[in-house]
Amino acid sequence: MPTGRSAFFDSYVVPFRLVFIMWLVFSIEFFYGYDFGWLGIRPRTLTGLIGIFTAPLIHGNLGHLISNTVPLLFLGSVVFFFYPRIGGIVFFRCYIITNILVWAFSPRVSYHIGASGLIYGLSAFLISFGLLRKDFWSLFISVIVFLMYGGIFYGVLPTAPEISWESHLAGAMVGIVTAFDLRNKST
Repeated sequence: MPTGRSAFFDSYVVPFRLVFIMWLVFSIEFFYGYDFGWLGIRPRTLTGLIGIFTAPLIHGNLGHLISNTVPLLFLGSVVFFFYPRIGGIVFFRCYIITNILVWAFSPRVSYHIGASGLIYGLSAFLISFGLLRKDFWSLFISVIVFLMYGGIFYGVLPTAPEISWESHLAGAMVGIVTAFDLRNKST
């Protein structure tokens, strides 16, 4: 486990930058009256491919943005702090592969926006990784994340038409597969 003030602050760099961009995009939409929803993932369309990179930056309203900000900062920093050697791989896979799966397999041809797929991926990774590694710190992190965010896994079920359960499910699957794939790597 890394120690020191530098490691703590370094772990926030990627999540903080992503959250900063999310808030910047939302502010531009809000103050200038733009609607960037078209930059979301529109499954199996050529124009929807851009959403693989941009969808997590777009949010429907302030509540949506806030509900993605806090877990993204927490889970992202936990991944980078406790697993600095594999943190970038985990974050990249949960961001990109999740969105590719949504683009390729979502049955709904509507725009998918928000960072919740990434959040589901990070939380599923942290929970699964601890169970697979079985060392003290990984298990401890797994339990804490499960206690804090374990209830979100109800979101992988289709409950409301405006919520992209497909992103949630894809993120959770990517997180679990990534944990399984990296379980023997040096963290």
